[in-house]
Amino acid sequence: MFDTVLVANRGEIALRVVRACRDLGLRSVAVYSDADRLSPHVRLADQAVAIGPTPAAQSYLDPARLLAAARESGAQAVHPGYGFLSENAAFAAACREQGLVFVGPPPEAIVAMGEKVAARERMAAAGVPIVPGSGALGDDESAATAAARVGYPILVKASSGGGGMGMRVVRLPGELPAALEACRRTAQAAFGDPTIFLERYVDEPRHVEIQVVADGQGRTVHLGERECSIQRRHQKIVEECPSTACTPELRERMGAAAVRAARAVGYVNAGTVEFIVSHGDFYFLEMNTRLQVEHPVTELVYGVDLVALQLRIAQGEPLPFDREPPAPRGWAIECRVNAEVPWRGFLPNPGRVRAYHEPQGPGVRVDSALVGPAEVGAAYDPLIAKLVVHGADRAQAIARARRALAEFWVDGITTTIPYHAVLLADPDFAAGRLTTAFIERHPQLAESARAWATGQRESLRGLWPDPRGQVAAVAAATADAEGGRR
Repeated sequence: MFDTVLVANRGEIALRVVRACRDLGLRSVAVYSDADRLSPHVRLADQAVAIGPTPAAQSYLDPARLLAAARESGAQAVHPGYGFLSENAAFAAACREQGLVFVGPPPEAIVAMGEKVAARERMAAAGVPIVPGSGALGDDESAATAAARVGYPILVKASSGGGGMGMRVVRLPGELPAALEACRRTAQAAFGDPTIFLERYVDEPRHVEIQVVADGQGRTVHLGERECSIQRRHQKIVEECPSTACTPELRERMGAAAVRAARAVGYVNAGTVEFIVSHGDFYFLEMNTRLQVEHPVTELVYGVDLVALQLRIAQGEPLPFDREPPAPRGWAIECRVNAEVPWRGFLPNPGRVRAYHEPQGPGVRVDSALVGPAEVGAAYDPLIAKLVVHGADRAQAIARARRALAEFWVDGITTTIPYHAVLLADPDFAAGRLTTAFIERHPQLAESARAWATGQRESLRGLWPDPRGQVAAVAAATADAEGGRR
């Protein structure tokens, strides 16, 4: 049992964990870099500890600083959120060695799923369908032989890490050497491991994942699927639950496979098994051994607080479902609001937010790292908020999302809000005709988003107070807060 949790993260996910701790009567300890000293998660936690300079490598990615913060604050548990050290087995093991509860899976499960070549072999042995591919590749000659056996087109992938980093599509044999070199180079730089492998490139793929939860008493269940096909550069920007790709029969088969996958590595806590779905078949892609960014859509459809459930499992409690998990209800959609310019290839766009207004109304939830005017820096992920809506069915969820996007105002920087608005209005999206190539096959959406942004600015002009007045008020409040802390 524990009563104090160190939240080893920042931004909206740190704030989400702080709130879950408060719901459960637990104390929360925020950590912050120099850039985040005035962030909402720092102010709303019960305690806050500085962990170093702005660069993540010297703060949020430094295990020693985080463990020192846990000791200093008296925390008995560590919640890693997502990203940063959330899937770092060495950090999970270090927490355990120092008597801290790591709110996530055992380090052994992280290792088992973190190295993709070994994970593929383990999944095949557990009866989970995998995409035809190769083992770890040696020199270019052996890679060419493996590629000919697998069949073009193929994907060259990094064995460590995730998020599509280093991935290359190769359609012709002559393209293979350059793709191998580029993938090895990226894998070494990003993950410290140049090991790569091949997978057959699946035609018209959809990215569908299954949420699993497992307790320490040996029970593992799934909470349905999430559709994650809307991606740019292999990074998700829209997710929904359930998926238009899944019939009840396919959902049951995928859910059973996900449960087998989790059990095969002795998984405990919340995790996500990701699949490629194509023409009614599905194949194991990877397992994310952590909470997902898109977990809110599952929470709204299944009526489960996944972060609170993580904390309860970490305290040794069994899953709260008597026999079967709750039945799904309605439809949910999440739009990731990133500080990016959609009509410039989703170019990152950090800067000063002069005014910020979240939408409200039936079925609307916003998980955000902002509460008002603030600086969005370039040092971290460009995600600044998640707009999540719930409706009785997909049509109502789309309608509510479009209504909420029209009211969501961020002034000072460009965000992906306009792109989401035109995407949700697209006939192919409305019909559920989705693949992971949706964005590149709908290039007209980017310019439509620019026009939508202009229209939104005109329609909302004068609706909220002058941003300059808001900035002045925040500056005054910040000065008062700084004085109080001294």
